[in-house]
Amino acid sequence: MSQEKPAKSENRASKAKSKKRAREDDSAPRKRKKSAFEQEDLNLDLEAGVNKEIALFDSMLLADHLAQKTRRFGTDLPPVELSTLDISPNAIRDTSSYQEIRNLENLPAFLEAHTEKPESLGEAPKQKGSPHTIIVAGAGLRAADLVRAVRKYQKKNNTVAKLFAKHIKIEESKQFLHKHRTGIAVGTPVRLNDLVESGSLKLDNLERLVVDASHIDQKKRGILDMKETMIPLARWLARTEFKVKYADAEKPLQLLFY
Repeated sequence: MSQEKPAKSENRASKAKSKKRAREDDSAPRKRKKSAFEQEDLNLDLEAGVNKEIALFDSMLLADHLAQKTRRFGTDLPPVELSTLDISPNAIRDTSSYQEIRNLENLPAFLEAHTEKPESLGEAPKQKGSPHTIIVAGAGLRAADLVRAVRKYQKKNNTVAKLFAKHIKIEESKQFLHKHRTGIAVGTPVRLNDLVESGSLKLDNLERLVVDASHIDQKKRGILDMKETMIPLARWLARTEFKVKYADAEKPLQLLFY
């Protein structure tokens, strides 16, 4: 019995030291793990008006991101329609290697970096109202800014088409497309869709669709972050003509997210 007492004393002393260390550790400041929302905020550059996260996504991540957004905002849509709005990762061009900030100033450089013949951006197909490039924006004001950003490609027989509702009636857009050759068109999803349905906007020569995905407003929202823009965008990108062109073995339609 007398031999067991020192061992018990040592055990009590060891436990006391452990508790003391634990108290000291508790009093030390700990680095709190950032929440998902805080992590997202780190990617938002309000001064530049850019969500830098979009630039980090490869094709697979972008396809998944689109599907998540569509299901988040499409809760009132039938499951059958929701499934038709999914875009295959194979349809999306991986632009994650482009390192520059995705603002208005760098849009021409981005387009040229992802065009086999950059000089072709300044050309227009002979067929009127049939652009080779369509840039999709979330709102008219932003679309107007994008038009100015790509005006360097406008020439005598190549007018940048303004296909959005801000101060422009749909009949004016129809008349413009019937009368002009255009290489690059900039528009909002609903207006673009309506013009295709009317037969005014032709898709025969379309080579690339560019989504203005990185831009955010002062409320930290982009085209993918609001139901009123995301669902029309999803429907636009999932048009049957586009899905056929995405899968074209010889010359697939390029879908790029800027």
